[in-house]
Amino acid sequence: MQLYITALQEGFLYGIMALGIFISLRILNIPDLTTEGSFGFGLSIAAVLAAKGFVITSILLAVIAGAAAGFTTGFLQTKLSIHPVLAGIITMSGLYSINLLCLGAANMSLNDNTLFRVMKEAFFPNSSGMDSKIFYAVISGFICLLIMVILIWFFRTHFGMCIRATGDNEQMVRSSSINVNITKTAGLCIANALVALSGACIAHAQNYADIHSSNGTLVVGLASVIIGEALLGKRSIVIGILSAVTGSIAYRFIVAFVLSYNICGANMMKLMCALVVAVTLSIPAVKNQMAVLKLKKEAKKHADH
Repeated sequence: MQLYITALQEGFLYGIMALGIFISLRILNIPDLTTEGSFGFGLSIAAVLAAKGFVITSILLAVIAGAAAGFTTGFLQTKLSIHPVLAGIITMSGLYSINLLCLGAANMSLNDNTLFRVMKEAFFPNSSGMDSKIFYAVISGFICLLIMVILIWFFRTHFGMCIRATGDNEQMVRSSSINVNITKTAGLCIANALVALSGACIAHAQNYADIHSSNGTLVVGLASVIIGEALLGKRSIVIGILSAVTGSIAYRFIVAFVLSYNICGANMMKLMCALVVAVTLSIPAVKNQMAVLKLKKEAKKHADH
């Protein structure tokens, strides 16, 4: 039971990262590879500051650090005309060294100076064990829900609509006298700020930071978005935001299921996760093939009549 409660908490926290990937991939239509770098950047900044007792400040500065990473990628794309994929790779590569420099080592303890401990002592000082895990999951869900509400509100504002229009039809936006460079860079800043926030929250949830924690986060985030779209679809911005978080939770429950039944050993966990990601990423193609086969059967049926 504790494993699934932890999976729910991680699903909410990694869901914030999935929201960032949803913005860059689905709204801006940009394959942004900065994700792993900005996730580690937020995690590193949060760990260093929280270890010194600056709990709330660590979260805020992690968000600003992620936005700075997104701005760097946006600047490379818009001002230096570097391909989006290459721009993301450049920023991600540079951030690995910066993250290692921030931590000073491969890993770091937060010395129990975490947001979750502070909130538990404020609201439930006597709770422990299962009660604490449930409370942490509730707090994670509240943070994720708050982010979702803010994003839904923002993307219905004028500037948010301009960002959405940039991803839908960049040429039309340019002809409407809207500065595409600003909207594109702003979107990348928001996306990477969310990814960095996710990294910071994960560091607080684990009470430690590891330089390798960001490895594979891009693939996990993509899988979360794809799973969510397969479950809920992508009919509107509200459904899209909801599906990203739902996909993240579903992915974490799949991993928890594999661990709880010991379907594969610890050494095979990465392979199992890779297979899960491969299957989820193939869902759209499988659905398209099934739709084509259905149309062929119907056409053959009409032809026979």
